[in-house]
Amino acid sequence: MIKGTLIPIGGNEDKGIEENEQYTQEFISEGILYHVVKEAGGVDANIVVIPTASSIPIEVGNNYIEAFTALGCKNIEVLDIRNIEDSEKEVSIKLIKNADCVMFSGGDQSKITKKIGRTTIHRILADRYKNEKGFVIAGTSAGAMAMANEMIAGGSASEAFIKGAVSMYKGLNLIPELIIDTHFIRRGRFGRQSEAVAKHPNLIGIGLAEDTGMIIKNGSDSTVIGSGMVIIFDGSKLTHNNEKILKEGTPMTMANLIIHVLSNGDKYDIKNRKVSVLPIKSPFI
Repeated sequence: MIKGTLIPIGGNEDKGIEENEQYTQEFISEGILYHVVKEAGGVDANIVVIPTASSIPIEVGNNYIEAFTALGCKNIEVLDIRNIEDSEKEVSIKLIKNADCVMFSGGDQSKITKKIGRTTIHRILADRYKNEKGFVIAGTSAGAMAMANEMIAGGSASEAFIKGAVSMYKGLNLIPELIIDTHFIRRGRFGRQSEAVAKHPNLIGIGLAEDTGMIIKNGSDSTVIGSGMVIIFDGSKLTHNNEKILKEGTPMTMANLIIHVLSNGDKYDIKNRKVSVLPIKSPFI
């Protein structure tokens, strides 16, 4: 039984107007961030931010310090891992051992797995998540996608249901039952998640809209938080899936893919693949 908590978040780029990371940094609204702090034990929790995925880690780290401080948090550290050697340093190990919450920023998810995957701090994170109740691992955008084992590394939205348009890479394997995609609605990623599930029909695809996340407890019991929607892709009942027989660059087809559209307060049982929808008259706080 998994004792820790995962909080994958869909991201929300709302700084500036230019398509450049210098101006559009990952930012988590106070509504989502409030839940992260609450799950970690409140404002006295030790929070460690890891901006490894970002190409501007100092700026992103400072963003999170400001955001957590605005919520009243007092113990915030930024662990700036630039290479795999940084993941083996004693100062890095100590921070991860003492953290109540570890928050991964957005950016390039492959940077997380290349610089942290299979290192000492990765092993500590996985062990604490498995064995310690109240320990929280949160991540936005790239930080959410890296939680899976089969991780989407990239893919063109305009060609996303063409075989080979989506590239996969191994993630941190914190929740191997899922394939997680983010910025899901705004960037039109329905097709690329469909291809990922076609490649791995035994897994569950999770598409997170911006300003939307899931609190996952016990490795299975998940609750939607935030203002957007979560799209669940369940390929367990597929009657047609031609992914294995097609050549690269060929349009794909799936039949009887199960899709759930969930919103704030709805619950999803990952292990049993069951939805529990919040009654209309009982808004989630």
